[in-house]
Amino acid sequence: MEITIKIDKRSKQAKAFYEYLKTLPFVELGEPRYNKDTEIAIKEAKSRKTSKISLEDFRKELYS
Repeated sequence: MEITIKIDKRSKQAKAFYEYLKTLPFVELGEPRYNKDTEIAIKEAKSRKTSKISLEDFRKELYS
């Protein structure tokens, strides 16, 4: 069985709880490698939900 718990680590209590969870042998903590937007972009790229764009158009979009 797998359970997902979201912990806001900004409070002392949450940090202490998180540190406690790390000590338990049966708990596996999976933290995202990147922020939410980057994770979504990676999933889209892997599933080929992307579009091609020329370098010139990309630069125009980036700097406008």
